Amino acid sequence: MKRLANSLFSGFEERRVTLPQTDFAVLVGGSGPPVLLLHGYPETRSAWHRIAPHLLSSHTVVVPDLPGYGWSRVLQTSTGSGSKRWMGNQLHAMMRELGHHHYAVVGHDRGGRVGYRLALDFPEAVTAYVSVTVVPTPEMWEGSSKAFGMGAWHWFALAQPEPLAETLLSGNPRMILDSSLNKMAQGIARLHPLAIEDYRIAFDDPSVRHAICEDYRAGATVDEADDLVDRAKRRKITVPVLVFWEAGRRYGGGREPLDIWADWANDVSGKGLEGGHMLPETAPGEILEILLPFLRRVWHAPSA
Repeated sequence: MKRLANSLFSGFEERRVTLPQTDFAVLVGGSGPPVLLLHGYPETRSAWHRIAPHLLSSHTVVVPDLPGYGWSRVLQTSTGSGSKRWMGNQLHAMMRELGHHHYAVVGHDRGGRVGYRLALDFPEAVTAYVSVTVVPTPEMWEGSSKAFGMGAWHWFALAQPEPLAETLLSGNPRMILDSSLNKMAQGIARLHPLAIEDYRIAFDDPSVRHAICEDYRAGATVDEADDLVDRAKRRKITVPVLVFWEAGRRYGGGREPLDIWADWANDVSGKGLEGGHMLPETAPGEILEILLPFLRRVWHAPSA
């Protein structure tokens, strides 16, 4: 498959990091404290092309495709493959392979779910966590409604057993993709043409669509179970958390995102932004205005 992400990331080097279970396609650039950028559905690492270059002067920036998404391949499945805990384990091993034992995580959408799992499971490694348009998975399911189901139909459809979900996506992948992008970006024309084409090429691949379905199946099962265990034990994210959300968005019971995250983390700040769901591409300037000072404030050089 043709790789278009490189054209959007001046100053980055294409790397492959091969682990026993995952072969990662990753872009790396810059120098300084490491920052791991994680994309969401139905995207690839290209989702960060309006954010990542602006971090190069102050940070080492690592931008992978999530396992199974884009050009990162799952080589060997195991119990829990597709879960956010499994993805987090793979990404943590990837960062260590790149020489980064401490790093901040910025995650959008599905990548945001992997990101908070990393912060919970590897508190000795994650120095800060940034959530973009995400609240924890149990909060989403518990607050679900007719409006949520109509607006986020893929949460339910893609979690259906194999091969039903894969068959549904195979009928007209590009129509489904473009419809999703148009809705989430509040107009597909707001996205860069090369990013759109990168998403289309990846989504054309049946193996990518299968990995996406496995991601959503985990979200309806093991991911929720893992989060509920942590919530029952009152485990919290101990590093600073920055939250961006869609302006005006409320969750189950009309709760504010900051109030929800205060139940899951000790140090939470953030802001609602205009631009729909795909804020890294539709509101990059507003994100960077807050993200860069946050990363400077929270970084400390941990002891080895």
